[in-house]
Amino acid sequence: MREVIEAALKDAEISFEEARPGAFLARLPGQKKLTTMVWLIVGGEALNVEAFFCRRPDENHAEFYRWLLTKNGSMYGVHFSLDREGDVYLVGRVPAAAVTAEEIDRLLGCVLTYADEGFNRALELGFASSIRREWAWRVKHGESLANLRAFAGFADPDSDR
Repeated sequence: MREVIEAALKDAEISFEEARPGAFLARLPGQKKLTTMVWLIVGGEALNVEAFFCRRPDENHAEFYRWLLTKNGSMYGVHFSLDREGDVYLVGRVPAAAVTAEEIDRLLGCVLTYADEGFNRALELGFASSIRREWAWRVKHGESLANLRAFAGFADPDSDR
């Protein structure tokens, strides 16, 4: 399984390191979430997949977790999970017999898609007040409006985002 993973990562031209035998840390470049780091760890009977998504939300916990659970129902290969501190991860487990280059490519594509497409929504639900404070601070300290466009929807709760 280790050789299949290494070959799949190289073929896809994904930056990675093998932290220890059978434990690969891959770097997936995104658009909204600029980078997602993914562990692919060979276990005795399965390949374990784990990627950090975001830290524990600051606010709106019920709606944030409802959104995660709703998303879980339509996801392939990985799902949202929490650690003891409440930080959010994408995790999955694939039987060793199902690990092929194509399946690794599919799993990494899913991780990247879920992380990238869900990141802004997670920020809106769980961190909007923090983002508005950051935006206000940047305006006060002369940040250019062009640089603030990324925060515009959070700064104005009545925007159509």
